[in-house]
Amino acid sequence: MRRARFRPGTTWLAVPTAALLVWGAAGGAVAQAAGAVTQAADAVAQAEGASQDASAVAQGASPQAPGTGSVAALDRFLDGLRSLRTRFSQTVTGAHGRIVAQATGELIVLRPGKFRWEIHPVGQSAEQSAGQSGQDGGQSAGQGGGQSAGQSGGQSGAGQLLVADGRNLWFYDADLQQVTVRPQSTALTATPAMLLSGGTNALSAFEVSGAGRKDGLDWVQVVPKAADADFKEARLGFSGNELERMILEDKLGQTATLSFQDAERNVPVAPSEVSFTPPAGADVIGTPQK
Repeated sequence: MRRARFRPGTTWLAVPTAALLVWGAAGGAVAQAAGAVTQAADAVAQAEGASQDASAVAQGASPQAPGTGSVAALDRFLDGLRSLRTRFSQTVTGAHGRIVAQATGELIVLRPGKFRWEIHPVGQSAEQSAGQSGQDGGQSAGQGGGQSAGQSGGQSGAGQLLVADGRNLWFYDADLQQVTVRPQSTALTATPAMLLSGGTNALSAFEVSGAGRKDGLDWVQVVPKAADADFKEARLGFSGNELERMILEDKLGQTATLSFQDAERNVPVAPSEVSFTPPAGADVIGTPQK
């Protein structure tokens, strides 16, 4: 059985966030190893006095403690939702408040049970990310890699890609040329991804409560019922029936803040956008369900 490979570099630090969104209680080697890297980065941050800016980060990343409020905002968002297409920006901070990763990406949801989550490190184009070939945050080794990585299953050649096709959950790291696949029924447990893409019973895996109003948004707190879930809680900020922000806290002490832009509800989604075929030459870990 092939083992997961890892390469030093900023794209490592985007993996834990994707993992806590999708992989759920059994995060696997990818989430565990990337989480260890994040913990090491936090130790460096503490030595450098990163705690000085922890309060500033907390002000922007924590809406407020759970209290009064209504879950009606989440109900409005999910009511009648068949598909969703939105761009997002993401900032990940470690336990000591230091920013350890920034990225942008696109989320496509086709309910029930299908989605595409594509993420690119900030400051790195698709061609640069696919052409690194082992360089630690270095310059592009060529622009051809982006094209070859993007020709299979509609995926782009930068950063990481997660695709739930209804049977399997695929994770593709373009820099490592590595694909990990798991049955979707076991991978998508009590996760925010399941909440957004699941069916009518998706809420049953969570404790949901109103978290008040702040920054012009209505906040809802979502806590997984399963004690072994990797993420601690999620806070969703809504404006009307649109999801504007999501704040995720994991058990390693890191926080991911996602801001969504240009959301489109119930728009057409092509089958190729929620399917995946491993690129030629990529290592594949796991066996897909047929």
